[in-house]
Amino acid sequence: MGPEWLHADALLTSLLFALVGVGVFWICFVLIDRLTPYELWHELVEKQNLALGLVVAAMSLGICIIVAAAIHG
Repeated sequence: MGPEWLHADALLTSLLFALVGVGVFWICFVLIDRLTPYELWHELVEKQNLALGLVVAAMSLGICIIVAAAIHG
């Protein structure tokens, strides 16, 4: 199997959608970090707040599902 299956336009659009998805996720995470009454990174890393870690993980998965659905159409 040679490189004929690799199309430049498909590769470029995949990279573009990946960058847009990561960018939207990062913006949403920063927005939620600003809206919460405490600093997420300090609570997660220094205080090792496991409950907050689970909430942030669920929030991250939710944002990722929304971004993936928006990109997929």
